[in-house]
Amino acid sequence: MKLNAMTLAAAALLAGCSVGPDYVRPGVDTPAAYKEAGKWKPAQPRDDVKRGKWWAVFGDPLLDQLQDSVDISNQNLAKAEAQYRQALALLDSARAGFFPSVTGGISSTRSRASATTIAQPSATPVSRGVVTNHSLAFQASWAPDIWGNIRRAVEANEAGAQASAGDLEAARLSAHAALAQSYFQLRSLDAQQQLLEDTVATYEKSLKLVQNQYAAGIVAKADLVQAQTQIKTTQAQAIDIGAQRAQLEHAIAVLAGRPPAELAIARQPLQAAVPALPAELPSELLERRPDIAAAERRMAQANAQIGVATAAYFPSLTLSSSAGYQSATMADWLTAPSRFWSFGPAIALNLFDGGLRRAQTAQAVAAYDASVAAYRQTVLAGFQQVEDSLATLRILEQEAAVQGEAVKLAEQSLALAINQYKAGTVNFLNVAIAQTTALANQRTAVNLLGQRLVASAQLVANLGGGWSASGDKPGVQDSSRSARDAPAYTDRK
Repeated sequence: MKLNAMTLAAAALLAGCSVGPDYVRPGVDTPAAYKEAGKWKPAQPRDDVKRGKWWAVFGDPLLDQLQDSVDISNQNLAKAEAQYRQALALLDSARAGFFPSVTGGISSTRSRASATTIAQPSATPVSRGVVTNHSLAFQASWAPDIWGNIRRAVEANEAGAQASAGDLEAARLSAHAALAQSYFQLRSLDAQQQLLEDTVATYEKSLKLVQNQYAAGIVAKADLVQAQTQIKTTQAQAIDIGAQRAQLEHAIAVLAGRPPAELAIARQPLQAAVPALPAELPSELLERRPDIAAAERRMAQANAQIGVATAAYFPSLTLSSSAGYQSATMADWLTAPSRFWSFGPAIALNLFDGGLRRAQTAQAVAAYDASVAAYRQTVLAGFQQVEDSLATLRILEQEAAVQGEAVKLAEQSLALAINQYKAGTVNFLNVAIAQTTALANQRTAVNLLGQRLVASAQLVANLGGGWSASGDKPGVQDSSRSARDAPAYTDRK
């Protein structure tokens, strides 16, 4: 018992030891400022900050309702959530290593020794016949975490669970952003289709004018054919938009977790306005990105695995005990004389493994180095994506302003051409050219608005899900809507 007491004392003294390096987050080179806009400081992951319904900043009730379906029915999110629960279960499994293992069993056996054994002179009378053995036994074993390998395993699994939580939020953010972008692209096509239909109505009025002049012998048949061609060409363009719109509607249905056949989105004009960016975009917004937080947690996980691998170099201590009742007869089974027990420590050390532990440690170190590179690449990619979005929005805003002027000039040119045609100074070809130019500029203007809305949604996603002056919450509007503002989409069931 003295040896056992000494062993327990040694285990208690070493209980606070953990081999392997303690985790320190590696540094990342960060720019002093955004190239495109705003201020900057070194990033610290803050993916735990609530993002809220950032899409409500666009003020579209239908978009709000479709986005709510993403959290409920999107299957990619369901998969990520299940993987997060799996990571939590792995963490609980690792924590179980801190506690002893206790088993119990009951048995009753009858046995007879072989004839060869019975023939031996040394065989006892008991061994020469049938033997009955009743047993009720309990065993307990515990491996104290002397070198911290269990603590390192728990540390690794805890970081892995946190990384999985980051993956879940990244999948959620990606799904919401993809739905918003697809929705704005669809609404842009709706606006273009409405423009084409309005243009066809205008062209039909022009066709009547040409028909009247042709009937009066004022213009040649070429003018009539040109006017008819304009209408058919524009109608074909309107029909072509239908295919693109159908694909976007199907994509939105899948993102919302529904079969495409069960979702129909009514056509509406593009009404959303491009939200204004704050005067400054602090770097805290990039810190909100869950993919950056997940990459950082995977570094911590890989670092802890080095400690697990290093602990294999040290001896392991196991404390085992057993106790119970054992008897050859039922009458004496659960009595004091039938009791038995045992207790004792065991120390084991791997003396030779052919370089296995060295290879496993080198593998853990290399995995950590790879996770550091992956983390730094994720941060750099985040910088790039924010800069790309800011540049896209800035350039599209400038382009939209110039395009607006082009639309006005094209409309003026068309009005002049129509007046000149009515006066008989030009033929219809001049009018057709002016009409084509005006329509092309109008479609470009509508398309630019859709691109700006898509880029705005992408910027919000690249910034981790929203922005505000303080960087604490996304700057969004109240997403609550009254019943009379119910969105116009239909469940086909």
